[in-house]
Amino acid sequence: MIAFLRKNSFVLLLLAAFALSDVLISWWDPMVTSRRFYKNDFTKTLFHHDGQNRGPAFYGNSAVTGAYIEADSTAKLVELGLSYGKLTDLKAILEQQRFQVEGQLVVGIDVHTMIDSLETDPTYQWFKPWYQPYVYAYRDYFRDTGTEIACGLYQGLLRQDAAQFKTCARFPETLKLSASDPLAYQPRWIDKELYFGRKSDEDLRKKWDEYEERFGWMTNRDFKNNLDALDFIIAYSKQQGLPLRVVWMPWNRGYKLPGYMPALQEEVNRRLQAAGVPMLDLLTAYDPKYFHDLVHLSRQEGAPVFTKEVDAWLASLAKSSK
Repeated sequence: MIAFLRKNSFVLLLLAAFALSDVLISWWDPMVTSRRFYKNDFTKTLFHHDGQNRGPAFYGNSAVTGAYIEADSTAKLVELGLSYGKLTDLKAILEQQRFQVEGQLVVGIDVHTMIDSLETDPTYQWFKPWYQPYVYAYRDYFRDTGTEIACGLYQGLLRQDAAQFKTCARFPETLKLSASDPLAYQPRWIDKELYFGRKSDEDLRKKWDEYEERFGWMTNRDFKNNLDALDFIIAYSKQQGLPLRVVWMPWNRGYKLPGYMPALQEEVNRRLQAAGVPMLDLLTAYDPKYFHDLVHLSRQEGAPVFTKEVDAWLASLAKSSK
């Protein structure tokens, strides 16, 4: 054994150094704590709430982010909308205690929330297996940030005009680096995407055709994992004594509803009704003038109307429960 250790001491020390450095980087968690790195919507939520990871929440995908104006809401729910968020993501959040929901949990379900095969943001914290090295899990983002640093150092060595910000030819033109401070960086975007104005009918038709090709053929078998996640969320809320409410998020009724939706909505409603979960159906409730596209309400026109309607509904539930 001793002979083996001596023979392979360099490799073993190298592995130990890598393991130790990965532990330290994981403890630092730059994907969350450093503005040099890309931020996913879950991290952005925590950032805008001073790191607070507890409270009443309105969970959903980007349809919730676009529609619910937290600052204007009387319900004061934490807007926990995630880009491409699904119920399986909420299940992971609750299981891993990434966010402790208190008071009440409102879940927004739109035409994409239940699709098992829909790709989502791979940087969400719950996707990283415990055994996977941190640097490996987020290697693409370390490479991007490393390229930025290398670019800044390269410019600094060239001693370009210190009074100006130069664009590194090897990096996107949107990124400006300081020649006077090689370690300067462009802070990564920390706000969630909102939806302003209204897209053209041509754009909406193209998007509908895209959705139809990708998802229009689906049946309830394609939502099994998310239906199972719904059962988990219902059971979790009951176990925790947590009031659960579900909102069917608006779809632009100027365009045909995806063919799988009637059967899916019927199945989801059946499970909600069996568990006594209140449900607000806004799926086809709003005029097309309130929409930015097919699934996102316009921030100026649609979101204020939606926020007030959800507030009134939640207030009525609170009043009836007293």
